[in-house]
Order: sequence, then structure tokens, then C-alpha cells
Amino acid sequence: MNLEELEKLLNDCGVALYDTEIANENDRQIYRVYITKSGGVSLDDCEIVSKLLSPIYDVMPPVSGDWVLEVSSPGLERKLSKPEHFAKSISEMAKIILSDKSEIIGTIVSVNGDDIVINDGTQNINLNFNNIKKAKTFIQW
Repeated sequence: MNLEELEKLLNDCGVALYDTEIANENDRQIYRVYITKSGGVSLDDCEIVSKLLSPIYDVMPPVSGDWVLEVSSPGLERKLSKPEHFAKSISEMAKIILSDKSEIIGTIVSVNGDDIVINDGTQNINLNFNNIKKAKTFIQW
């Protein structure tokens, strides 16, 4: 199943696809599906999606070898790995590491294609998505 088909299937369940990832933990391969929903994702949402995807992935595995399916919300501090992730996080704080290893912590102001504007508390900083090495939302405690 490709991502477009996965997105449609999840939309039919009342949730949206945020991202997928393959992780290796304790010698186990985990295929993670992160979902979002207005008002927040519940445990029931995760269970419904998991029960829907399990038989499909039994027939068409998303990865080779032994693996486990995990469905969850991306969490409060979540990875921002696509311009769409930044767009969905406007007005939230983000911690960004650029390709030159410099770090910016600020509020996501706007997103236009690959152009992202972050306010670091003193000024707006214009960034190009392609210059971002790593980013995630950031909760200041």
C-alpha cells in the first residue's frame, strides 16, 4: 500500500496521516504510523487504525523480515520532517538544527512551500526547508 492509499484509508477512519517511520529497537523492526485528529488522537483511534491496517499489512508487508506495527499520535514534541509538518504547526515553538549545525528555537510564523519563517523572540528568520537538518516541535517547561 502506498502513502496515498494509506492517507485515504486513514481519512475514512476520521484521522489523518502525520508520518510513518521504520525503527529498530531491541533487535525488533517497528513500522510506526503516526496519526493526528482535530481535538487529539485517542487510544481508541489508534486501536481502530491498528485493527484496520494489520490484516492489510499481513498480506502486503510495509517492510521485509520480522516487524511489528505501532500506531500512535506524534506526541507533543514531534518531528518536523516535511514542509507540511511545519504548516500544521504554525504558532507552535520549534527547535531547528540547520545544515551548518547552528540551532534556532522559536515560533513557527508562516510556511510558503519550502520557505519557513521562525520568530526567535527578537526577529523573524527566513529559512529554506532544504537547509534544515533536523527539527521538532518544542515545549518550554
